[in-house]
Amino acid sequence: MVVAVSVGLAVVVGVIRIFKGWPLHIMIITGYLIVLLLTLVAPGEMIGIAYDSGGVTTSTITVPLVTALGVGLASSIKGRSPMLDGFGLIALASVMPIIFVLLFGIVGLHLLPGVTP
Repeated sequence: MVVAVSVGLAVVVGVIRIFKGWPLHIMIITGYLIVLLLTLVAPGEMIGIAYDSGGVTTSTITVPLVTALGVGLASSIKGRSPMLDGFGLIALASVMPIIFVLLFGIVGLHLLPGVTP
């Protein structure tokens, strides 16, 4: 559920990014800096699972679906690059599950007594 919600949220953020024209490189760099910082405090058992969850976006269903959404949306907005914005959604959808699973591990370990991630 955490991975599914995070991919959905990444698509929403990516669509907003396309509409607003926010720079992709800033969002990706910020995302991976957050991943690195969360890795320092996340439980060791969750780190491998979290990093592996970023691979969910490379499936045979997710890539064409998300890319088509990004390319189609960017094509319909004047001044947007369909290729950059289409693959930008994939990049955001790759980093967001890692962040969410690491946060899930931190919340489960530190805030919920008796729950082990």
